[in-house]
Amino acid sequence: MKWETVIGLESHTQLATASKIFSGTATAFGAAPNTQASAIDLALPGVLPVLNRAAVEKAIRFGLAVGATIAPRSVFARKNYFYPDLPKGYQISQYEIPVVQGGSISFAIDGERKTVRLTRAHLEEDAGKSLHEDFQGKSGIDLNRAGTPLLEIVSEPDMRSSAEAIAYAKTLHALVMWLDICDGNMQEGSFRCDANVSVRPAGESAFGTRVEIKNLNSFRFLQQAIDYEVRRQIELIEDSGTVVQETRLFDPERGETRSMRSKEDAMDYRYFPDPDLLPLAIEQDWIDRVRSELPELPAAKRARFVRDYALPEYDAQALTASKALADYFEAVARAVDDKKIASNWVMGEFLARVHEDGIAVDAAPVSADQLAGLIGRVLDGTISNKSAKDVFAALWNRERDSADAIIEARGLKQISDAGAIEKLIDEVLAANAKSVEEFRAGKDKAFNALVGQAMKATKGKANPQQVNEILRRKLLISPLP
Repeated sequence: MKWETVIGLESHTQLATASKIFSGTATAFGAAPNTQASAIDLALPGVLPVLNRAAVEKAIRFGLAVGATIAPRSVFARKNYFYPDLPKGYQISQYEIPVVQGGSISFAIDGERKTVRLTRAHLEEDAGKSLHEDFQGKSGIDLNRAGTPLLEIVSEPDMRSSAEAIAYAKTLHALVMWLDICDGNMQEGSFRCDANVSVRPAGESAFGTRVEIKNLNSFRFLQQAIDYEVRRQIELIEDSGTVVQETRLFDPERGETRSMRSKEDAMDYRYFPDPDLLPLAIEQDWIDRVRSELPELPAAKRARFVRDYALPEYDAQALTASKALADYFEAVARAVDDKKIASNWVMGEFLARVHEDGIAVDAAPVSADQLAGLIGRVLDGTISNKSAKDVFAALWNRERDSADAIIEARGLKQISDAGAIEKLIDEVLAANAKSVEEFRAGKDKAFNALVGQAMKATKGKANPQQVNEILRRKLLISPLP
């Protein structure tokens, strides 16, 4: 039997606010345990939550970017459950009326566009964290994360493979950083996913029993967890077993999921409106202001790169992988005439070094102005492409502060004087009569040998294009010198 995979993702996005969603406590990562937990975060008697306006604005910003409806009135609810890292015994979240409703995320996969519908995005507070590693037979509780603002982004079950799920998650991850609502640091828990996975016979319309895999904080783990769970469910069904609706955890060391607890339904959480929080009212003027402040979105920027810079779709897609990269490329492109050459350098030498060094684009030691200056010297024939790569490496290593300074210090300027190159080629032809005869007898390799001799004679400083043109003209038209 052929099986179809059905996947939906719930992405927990930590909003980049200075303070928590219902208190003024800091959200900075890395503080000593329980040093960033206020009376409100600890749910001490008599304290009252106060909603963080910045968190709401970031939710609006996301909703507008994905084409969702911003609810003019939304409600906070109490999601009741007991866990040691949840001091209140409930989590403040949104249930029936979330702030962001609908919307979609589009991405490219296997050369085609895929659109995943969004169900909702709602505001909620994060729980604390259980600590197990440093305790023998006990667990510690760190409540620094308790109350940290989250935007939980829930997709429809529109994905049919782990590859689609990864493409969606990466697109969403890039978008929340593009919008500057989340720092996207998955290692610190700023962006993590829960995957709802089920299988059904191919052609079947009814969904199978879904399993939720919790707290996946890397794209690699997300893909491994989904692939394992799909195999597990198919094998279970084919062996006459039954998939149980449950919550599972992924063990990266074993590469497998394991049961955590039975999956609760909404009724199990006993949602009811939080009596300490008024309904959230969002005026149209607020929405309009946030809309006016949105940056150019990835899809619009990608289309503009194709339209205005005549870039291939592939280049435009790669260059809009992050806002930092898109801004860097555009700064280079504005300063040089050949936009495709600018694209090649940014996607090639520049990104290769960024990835090799494991740094962010905006931390790269070669600025956009420096790269544009280097490309300009290639385009005007001052240096060859080969020399340009050496100059780029020197810029990256901070040898000098400009391409011109490095070219001057290393004596890399090309010989572009046609008369000087012609004289040199005449000498090469006279000294390599055998290669000339072989070329005229139809052996193309002889031409490359002559080019090599000409470049060797100038220590690689002759303009290669001029050498090729003059040499070919002399061999095909002129008699031997």
